[in-house]
Amino acid sequence: MSIVYALLQQMAIILVIAYLFSKSPVLKYFSGDQLRRKDKLALYCVFSLLAITGTYVGLPVQGAIANIRAIGAVLAGLIGGPVLGVAVGLTAGFHRYLLGGFTAFSCGVSTTFEGLLGGLVYLYFVKRKQPDKVFLPTVALLTTLVAEIGQMLIILALSHPYQDALALVEVIAFPMISANAVGAAMFLSMIRDQRQVRDNAGARFSAKAFSVADLTLDSLSRGFNSETAKEMVDIIRQETGVGAVAITDREKILAFSGIGADHHLPGNPISTQESKQAIRDKVVVFADGFSTKFQCPISSPCLLGSALVFPLQVDQEVIGSISLYEPKTKLFPNITRSFGEGLATLYSHQLLRSRYEEQKSLLVSSELKLIQAQVNPHFLFNALNTIIAVSRKDAGQTRNLLHQLSNFFRTNLKRRGDMNTLEEELAHVSSYLKIEEARFGERLQVAIDVPPELLCQRLPVFTLQPLIENAIKHGIAELLDNGLVQIKARRTGTRAIIEIIDNAGAYREPLDTEGLGMKLVNKRIKNSFGADFGLEIDCTPGLKTCARVSIPFVAREDS
Repeated sequence: MSIVYALLQQMAIILVIAYLFSKSPVLKYFSGDQLRRKDKLALYCVFSLLAITGTYVGLPVQGAIANIRAIGAVLAGLIGGPVLGVAVGLTAGFHRYLLGGFTAFSCGVSTTFEGLLGGLVYLYFVKRKQPDKVFLPTVALLTTLVAEIGQMLIILALSHPYQDALALVEVIAFPMISANAVGAAMFLSMIRDQRQVRDNAGARFSAKAFSVADLTLDSLSRGFNSETAKEMVDIIRQETGVGAVAITDREKILAFSGIGADHHLPGNPISTQESKQAIRDKVVVFADGFSTKFQCPISSPCLLGSALVFPLQVDQEVIGSISLYEPKTKLFPNITRSFGEGLATLYSHQLLRSRYEEQKSLLVSSELKLIQAQVNPHFLFNALNTIIAVSRKDAGQTRNLLHQLSNFFRTNLKRRGDMNTLEEELAHVSSYLKIEEARFGERLQVAIDVPPELLCQRLPVFTLQPLIENAIKHGIAELLDNGLVQIKARRTGTRAIIEIIDNAGAYREPLDTEGLGMKLVNKRIKNSFGADFGLEIDCTPGLKTCARVSIPFVAREDS
């Protein structure tokens, strides 16, 4: 039992190495297939050192060494796979061979076997798609237990004389099996616990970054300016508890909150070298107050002693910066840097989205103007000719047509936003239809069949106008007989269907330079509601053409 106690005491050295290893950056990886070459090299050095140390701290017993070398070889295989396990096993085994003794060769072979066994266990869990299980202390304990039993068998098989080998195994078997198994389990437990601490801390700071970003989302969505920056610095400082927060554009301070607010004034030019560097080089700048000092360039008595500055970027273009400051009397935790970088990334994505929405709004506005430019000149020319002809016979109808024309263009000019209800769309095209009915006389009839519950359906503005104009211009106008344009709406499942039907059946596929209004109608519906919705055209030549609009059905709020 004295050997057991001695080996357990010597495990303290191994556990110190385990603690140091738990602080290593290599620990951020959890499975061998994620390790880069330099990470595997670092693991090889660590576990080879661990195995060789296990030999050096061992106890001389009957011409051999009772040791805890197996911990390094087995864990190398468990964490890094068979290649790393065998590499560490060969290194530690060769070292043991050089020390001599009648078990030198058998111990060298058995140490290589132990590294291989750890690697095979790793492969077993990888094939079962459970790679994280190799980091369970119980797996390390059982694997090392089997590995040490294997070592004892190898000593019996390869060491001579056999009687000496048997006598040795009887003495060291239990101490080495128990000490190595317990040591491997404790080593892995320390690593796993440290990893969990890091993950939990990272999760807390990630949650904090998302929380701050969520609270400032409304402000940032209104633009990046002095007003929104003032709201943001107050929220960031309250949520993070830092000494001060500043937001700048590329040239001046937009807002400042906290210690130093008496001389870091909004509207003043950027004065700190950290902010200038972050904006110029597009990098995060961290002056921790110890290795890198922060010195306020405005006021020497300023209490601020450390700074973290990260740039705000949109499409690789820096538009400003956010700075977090702490006073000279307070430490600036390094993990805050990760928090700041995460917050900067979230803000940059939000700014990019805001810019996208702005560009999308401008595109919608341009498309509407393009439709208006296509409709208005042609319609105005025909409308004025119609009114001139009517004015010779009926002054009352002339006034009515001028009133309808005025309503039509006034509605066009007042359009704001990009969505209308079906009721509003019908009201808009009614003026257009009255003028066209006056123009064609008895040759044009219009029938509208829209259930009241569908009048509230929302659709992009100028959806009906191009379709009705197309039905009249390219359909009814080419008929010698009377023409009929029907506007119908119905509900089909989760869809609202709106149809513009003419009895001409003269539709043809437009050329690339034609049919712009129809293409824009289809595009805008898909952009608003998704690819499952849009415009379809069905034509039975000489009989009818149906322009069918499909949009999501939305029940009325009062129904």
